[in-house]
Amino acid sequence: ILNEDGQTTSTREKILTITVGRGWREGTKVRFTKEGDQGPNRIPCDIVFVIKDLPHSQYHREGNNLIYQPLISLVTALTGGAVELLTLDNRLITVPITDVIYPGREIRVVGEGMPLVDDPNERGDLIIRFNVSFPAVLNPQQKQLIKQALVVNI
Repeated sequence: ILNEDGQTTSTREKILTITVGRGWREGTKVRFTKEGDQGPNRIPCDIVFVIKDLPHSQYHREGNNLIYQPLISLVTALTGGAVELLTLDNRLITVPITDVIYPGREIRVVGEGMPLVDDPNERGDLIIRFNVSFPAVLNPQQKQLIKQALVVNI
């Protein structure tokens, strides 16, 4: 900071606090006006912090939506079941799988995504993109049983 004599400077520590708002996106800027270094004939500049998302072990963000990519068995993909997951706010939700899950299939859970910046009471969606685990090998008998089960008379 600039000392009272207007010519010399001294070092001063100052804590700037940022309260991150619900739903803030990566790239959001927080500006502290004229909190930068001071000096003779130098106007203190602004300090700008840029918000960066940290990776999450289970989810990633696309806009206001959260993407979850669980691995399910081939049996579950074909016959149904459920996916249980812990939300970012620590609620356990169960999402039923009632249709056949094929490559690229998504299930959208409305209102379980990130809070909207303009209205934190509203949320984006949770999008579940399934990964299906296939068996590495099948013996001849297993192959025959699958063929019999999946034959469609046209």
